Amino acid sequence: MKKILLLATGGTIASSETEQGLIPTIDAQQMLSYIPEIEEICYLSGISIMNVDSTNMNPKLMAKIAAAIYSKYQEYDGFVVTHGTDTMGYTAAALTYMLQNIKKPVVVTGSQIAIKALNTDAKKNLTDAIRFANEDFPGIFVAFDSKIMYGTYAVKVKTRSTDSFQSINFPTVAEIKEGKIIYNSILNNDEYRDKFKSHELKLQTNLCEDILILKIFPGIKPHIFDYIKDNYKGVIIESFGIGGIPNADYDIVSKVQELIQAGLAVVITTQCLCEGIDLSIYAVGKILTKYKIIYAGDMTTEAATMKLMWALGNLKDFSSIKDFMEGRFL
Repeated sequence: MKKILLLATGGTIASSETEQGLIPTIDAQQMLSYIPEIEEICYLSGISIMNVDSTNMNPKLMAKIAAAIYSKYQEYDGFVVTHGTDTMGYTAAALTYMLQNIKKPVVVTGSQIAIKALNTDAKKNLTDAIRFANEDFPGIFVAFDSKIMYGTYAVKVKTRSTDSFQSINFPTVAEIKEGKIIYNSILNNDEYRDKFKSHELKLQTNLCEDILILKIFPGIKPHIFDYIKDNYKGVIIESFGIGGIPNADYDIVSKVQELIQAGLAVVITTQCLCEGIDLSIYAVGKILTKYKIIYAGDMTTEAATMKLMWALGNLKDFSSIKDFMEGRFL
């Protein structure tokens, strides 16, 4: 049987009721005690590397998770990371960029209801994550509500329901029903399994936190961009629809040009969850194509955020940053 390592980081899945509200208290060994039957399919070990509400997750803690996986990489065949749901999409994306060329599965999971509760979704999610970590399928994934999703496409779309995660703009990798993994037939899974065979795993945890996500809204004041120019190295602009940014009474386009001239990495994405941007359709979008902007394509905001942090932390010139940002990364 394969050896799987559980890395516990906190979150709802590990929480207990207190007078102050839910607080993560359960460690990795306690968590595994709730699903003893899973030990029939693999050798399981568990370590607790932190115990935080995922609201308090940050790039330094994400780097700690990546480093923990890297340090145990030769000892185990697969990894499961339990995590709070609120920032799970960010961490899963960050791990994808920090652990490039990984040849083993890393599955991030959590729950909407604590594992101690009678009606918890934690046992199913954790069991599914361990099952998929037992597969010969490399990459960073999220396991939630019977679905396996690539970490760069998993987004929390509901605040309470147990089906709170969806794979946005990319098919789910697999579903797990009654303990059986059913791969998505529309994906060429052999291609994804083989993609990193000739490359060596790299741990690169430098993440630049000097970025800002800015949502455009009707009436946004252009002077906010002067502050951005003086205090950040990169900005992700959530445009209207398919890529519209105001250029008339509230001229934001000229301010974007100033950011670019000042050397900032400017990423254009959309406020819409699905289908991404296309600046070639409307005049308000075509104006932007004259400038050195970075196209987010159909990336989620979570993926774009962590990808830009990684790019600014590890790459020096604009051309390299743009190529990395605009390349598809599973």
